[in-house]
Amino acid sequence: MRLKIGTPDQDRPSFIEAARRAQIIECAIDAIAELGFGQASLAQIAKRAEVSTGVISYHFAGKDALIGAVVTHVYVTGGAFIQPRVDIQSGARAALCSYIAASVGFVAAYPNHARAIMNIILGGRSELYNPSIEEPRRAAFRRILERGQEDGVFRRFDVPVMVGTIIGALNTVPVQLAATPDIDLDAYGRELVELFDRATRSDAS
Repeated sequence: MRLKIGTPDQDRPSFIEAARRAQIIECAIDAIAELGFGQASLAQIAKRAEVSTGVISYHFAGKDALIGAVVTHVYVTGGAFIQPRVDIQSGARAALCSYIAASVGFVAAYPNHARAIMNIILGGRSELYNPSIEEPRRAAFRRILERGQEDGVFRRFDVPVMVGTIIGALNTVPVQLAATPDIDLDAYGRELVELFDRATRSDAS
């Protein structure tokens, strides 16, 4: 009996397979955001994607695997939205303000992405949310705050405490959006920027 050994190119998903997988993930995001985690069954997701549940099973080994892909996709999309807006800034203070504003801006631009993550956690399936996926965001805020303290534009404070406080405030934005769909997220973002700019900057800056 001969074993089938694929080349790296053969093992890589085709363009059509990758596009189908991406479509299913986007439909899952919309279903979870609009229906809640419990009601967003594979059948509901398949209906939105206009495929059979068998097609979903071909690409994902069950709902848990699909949800894991959803979480990863949301964070990757968020990073691609936020990071370029931070990278163009000069100085830690501007970078911090830009990161906070862009984080709220991402929720405004991709509301279903934010709601989907919120509903996964509220649905009692927090084990599907890998805490390590949060680390790049924590590390980015940590670097900005430490740089600002080194440069003297930020006062002395406990960096891990400040990082956790900033992220905690940002994580409430999807909750506020769900409770008040017509909320002015631009104004909300400006308030958060002002709040944490005042909380971090040194008297000399």
